[in-house]
Order: sequence, then structure tokens, then C-alpha cells
Amino acid sequence: MSIRPYLMGAGLALSATLAGAPVHAADYPSQPISLVVPYAAGGGADNAARILAKALGEQLGQSIVIENKSGASGSIGASYVARSAPDGYTVLYDASAFSINPALRKLPYDPRKDFIPVSQAVRVPNIMVVAKDSPFNTLSDFVNAAKAEPGKYTFASYGPGSLAQMAGELLKKDTGIDIVHIPYKGGAPALVDVISGQVHTYFANAASSLGYVTGGQLKALAVTSKQRMSDLPNVPTVAESGIKGFSVEEWNGFLVPAGTPSPVVEKLHAAVQAVLARDDVKTALSKLGLVPVGSSPKQFADFIDSEILRWTEVVKANNIVTN
Repeated sequence: MSIRPYLMGAGLALSATLAGAPVHAADYPSQPISLVVPYAAGGGADNAARILAKALGEQLGQSIVIENKSGASGSIGASYVARSAPDGYTVLYDASAFSINPALRKLPYDPRKDFIPVSQAVRVPNIMVVAKDSPFNTLSDFVNAAKAEPGKYTFASYGPGSLAQMAGELLKKDTGIDIVHIPYKGGAPALVDVISGQVHTYFANAASSLGYVTGGQLKALAVTSKQRMSDLPNVPTVAESGIKGFSVEEWNGFLVPAGTPSPVVEKLHAAVQAVLARDDVKTALSKLGLVPVGSSPKQFADFIDSEILRWTEVVKANNIVTN
């Protein structure tokens, strides 16, 4: 897929903006910026956004106000930003669901045409976990058992359409196993049932599960990133475990409405890169299990395109339907 839809939409809207009024990037921002987090307060994206909002406010010389507009897997908040004025004062801080939603449901916005990606802010791997007394010690153990008894084994997620579900669905697609998805209303109850053995496995966000692994309440079979985690150096990646090319990570990033002037996008991007390079920000994000990224607008657009394509293929191959 190409990022051309982003660039064409942005170019047309930018022309209209420039025709109506001159762009004074040097004056931006001259008022507080609204950072819309389309998920509940206290969640992973919200916690990261608050760290970055404080630092960005210091970098830009204006306060960054968090607005939580949760619901419909993030699409309510994204829709709100898509309809907002393209002036750089309403910014979306979204997560992996932004690239999964188009594959699963009809949206009131076009994720390519209605937004300009600014920068991927952070990434975090998932950990394939099982109960501490599970008979499985490796990913191969689990896959072989699932192949021997199709439909017997289960995997949890923190909700339909979540990256935790998509990781499990990708495992099904890549290995041909038949395992049953058990969705929960959040990561906490999913972890509780994996720990107790009520569900067999879970591709858990590292930020929420690492403590249970290092504390001995869960076993880690594999990590979903391309490289091993520094906190779990002895746990192989899924790819190292025999499933070549498998790589899944949660992500957060900044986007603005299509039509936002290029100088404003560039200034926001520069500010994001600057704060992600700060040692205090790196330390705060690291405590949440997050790895700074700071990609360019083009790199982020390419990444989103590739994620939409991948999850669309997985949804079609596994005939996934959500309400």
C-alpha cells in the first residue's frame, strides 16, 4: 500500500487552508493544545500520553490538555479529531486499534484520507504468557498440543478487535492451529484468568504482564517483538521459536486532521522527537515498558498502511467478525 492518499488529501486541504489565510508556523502554538486520547483514563495509552503531554507542553511553551474520549475501540475519539479544525490545536494520540478498526468495522472517518500522521511515539511488545503450572514451557509445546487437539485450547484478549486478539489470530493463521478466542473487558481480568488457568494463554501487553512474569506468577513462552526484551533475555521471540516473520507490537502515535498546514505538522514532529530524546521521558516511559520511536510523518504513514494491510488480511483469512 502507498501513503499517497495521506499526501493527496493533505495537499488539497493545505492548498485550501493557504488560500484562506497565511500560515504563521513561527506563531504556533499560541494557545493550549487539546490532545485527544480515545481510551479511558488510567489505561496504557492514557498513561503514556500524560508523560508526553507534560514534556511537549514544556517544549512548545503551551499547555497540552488531555481529553479522554473513549468508546468503540478508539473510533469515537478518532472521529472527533477527524472533524476538528485542521489547525494543530486538536491532536489525536491513538494506538494499535487505529490500524485494526478499518479491517473490522465501518468507520465514520477514513484513517488514511482524514488524518496526517505526525510520529509514532512508542512501541511495546506483547508477551505470550501461560499459568506458572501450565504444562507448556515453549511456544512449540503449545502449538503441537493445539494441533493434536483442535478447538481445545483458548487464548484471552482484552476485547474484540484488540491487538491481543490479532496476535492470537495471526498465530492461528501462521501455524494452522484452531484455538478459541476468549475476549475480556480489559487486560486485568484476562490476566487473572490466565494466572488461575481458566484460559490457556494470552498475548499480554508487556507493560501489564512483565511483573507477573518476573514474579513467577506467569510463564513467558515467547515475546512478539523482532528482538528479545532486555528484561527477559532468556525468552525467545516468536520468530525464533519457529514462526518466521512473526512480529506484533502495541504502538501509540500522534496524528492531526487532514489539512493541517505542513509547517505545523513539522513543528509538532520536531517537538515529539525532542521530548522522546530526553532522559527523564525515556525513564518514565521505560517504567511502563514502552520503547520510544519518534518516526517521521512518512515513516509513520508507511507503518500505518502496512498495519492496516496486515490486519485486513488476517481478518479475511480467519473470517473474524465483531459486533
